[in-house]
Amino acid sequence: ASIIIQLLTMVIPALEELSHEGQAGYQKMENYTRFLTVPLAFLQAYSIIKLFSQGSSPIISLTHSFDIFSTILVMTAGTMFLVWLGDLITERKIGNGVSLLIFAGIVDALPLTLQKAVVSFTAAQVVDWLVLSILAVVTIATVALIARAQRNIPVTYARQIRGNKMYGGMDTYLPLKVNQAGMIPIIFAISIVMFPSLIGQFMSRSGTVWLAKMGKNLMSVFQNQTIYGLIYFFLVVAFTYFYTAIIFHPEQIAENLQKQGAFIPGLRPGQPTSKFLHGISKRIMFTGALFLGLIAILPIIVQGVFKTTPFVVGGAAVLIVVSVVLETLDQIDAQITMYEYEGI
Repeated sequence: ASIIIQLLTMVIPALEELSHEGQAGYQKMENYTRFLTVPLAFLQAYSIIKLFSQGSSPIISLTHSFDIFSTILVMTAGTMFLVWLGDLITERKIGNGVSLLIFAGIVDALPLTLQKAVVSFTAAQVVDWLVLSILAVVTIATVALIARAQRNIPVTYARQIRGNKMYGGMDTYLPLKVNQAGMIPIIFAISIVMFPSLIGQFMSRSGTVWLAKMGKNLMSVFQNQTIYGLIYFFLVVAFTYFYTAIIFHPEQIAENLQKQGAFIPGLRPGQPTSKFLHGISKRIMFTGALFLGLIAILPIIVQGVFKTTPFVVGGAAVLIVVSVVLETLDQIDAQITMYEYEGI
């Protein structure tokens, strides 16, 4: 819902104006996001129930409309409870609430995954364990490095004389992160790349022969790991560019610098500064997009190389976990610093 609202700000002028109205505008945007979450959760709950009800041995069997509707209501209410809990965590400045909940869901599955890997361990898997352990450490280190990586653009504030005092004249920098989009492109790409398979499953159970055949063909295409991996990779790269274009506004940054009496050495304020920032952003964005794409398809590459693996290094899961840990540590550090200043 948050992603959809952000996308709508590009095409609806009223929402774009609202996003520039400070705290009041931000609060209204948050309310719109919550309102949109309810029908989306309702729709997803219905899709999950239908998916789990299919097959020769369905996971759940709900036949009465009341049972289906009440189950959807419970799932939707659970979703909204988690949204409220996430907002509460964010307000308490413990970290990003929703990200922490996703983090907890990923970490919760780790003990069971490791237990299964240890139980199925054989002497023939020693080399695989060693290689995958090294790969896991390298992946975590790389994700942490890219998450922190940034290009510092030097910025100088012009000197201003007011009365007998001189203001400004200091040098600072404007940080441009290599991965400005964060984990949003991967989440968005997963949602899109899973959609054709779900559609294929529904179509394959149709009574119409040609429709069922089309559904089976669609499923077989996306069951091919090479095709699935390539589509997934290009979707992540495309969404990285797309989402960065939504959240990064070089024109607005250049305008703010000019209002504050700041400039990038060697560049005129205004349009030249905006073009420079746009060019720099495109170059570092290419690195970030490739990194996210490779991280996303890392499990597919590992399984393709090792065929059978004792455990899988999930790139997207590692990215989410590392990003949440770093973000939470930054917020805790900021809180500690603030309390220290208050004590002084």
